[in-house]
Amino acid sequence: MGHALITAGTSGLGRMVTEAFLRAGHSVTTTYRNNYDKANEVKNELAAYRDSLSIVQADVTKKHDIGNLVNEAVKNYGGIDYLINNAGPFIFERKKLLDYTEDEWHDMIGGNLDAVFYLLKLTIPFMREQHFGRIINYGFQGANSASGWLYRSAFAAAKSGLVSLTKTIAFEEAEYQITSNMVCPGNIVGEMKESRIAESRKQHDDSTPIGRPGTGEDIARTILFLCDKDSDMITGSIFEITGGLDVINRYR
Repeated sequence: MGHALITAGTSGLGRMVTEAFLRAGHSVTTTYRNNYDKANEVKNELAAYRDSLSIVQADVTKKHDIGNLVNEAVKNYGGIDYLINNAGPFIFERKKLLDYTEDEWHDMIGGNLDAVFYLLKLTIPFMREQHFGRIINYGFQGANSASGWLYRSAFAAAKSGLVSLTKTIAFEEAEYQITSNMVCPGNIVGEMKESRIAESRKQHDDSTPIGRPGTGEDIARTILFLCDKDSDMITGSIFEITGGLDVINRYR
């Protein structure tokens, strides 16, 4: 079994990913940014895995925090086999580019693109040494074609750049048996981010062609599959997990 570094894995779409890796027998280092109470709640919920779980406070927009995070993971578990870049700031207010402040722009680019650069620089050496590694980045529906996303210019720009980086790393690191892929969640909102598929099937969602809302478990199952040692032929790929919903154009 290996060690997974999962950013922002105590809440939202990262919560079920953390649990999935633990249940599969892996150890996990994950992070929270501000919500200590939520992180502690998750720690208690996953008490059965206390020896395999480390939760670290970290802000991925800060290079220093990223360095401390990787050092903590390596100190506790010896290396990193899986890098799951789940964390990344998002501005929920819908506004055009000219209404963004410089700080908001830099947070979007820094947290969603620069942070991945720093994490790759720090973790790939461990993966190269062992000739194995799995990298998963998060995008958005349509990112593969660099779709414009009205009112989400900074976020879309960062994630579209991350698409290219995801593919480039796949090419560059293939000789070391390191894969790099991206998952693009659909419109998974509210409590469904931390819900299971079984709960989702009890609800009908008219807006999603598949007929049910997406869940955090949908994302976790996909990521766990892509991280399997026998999934090495899948690299440089972008996976949309939307249930057939056109997320971007739905809001235009």
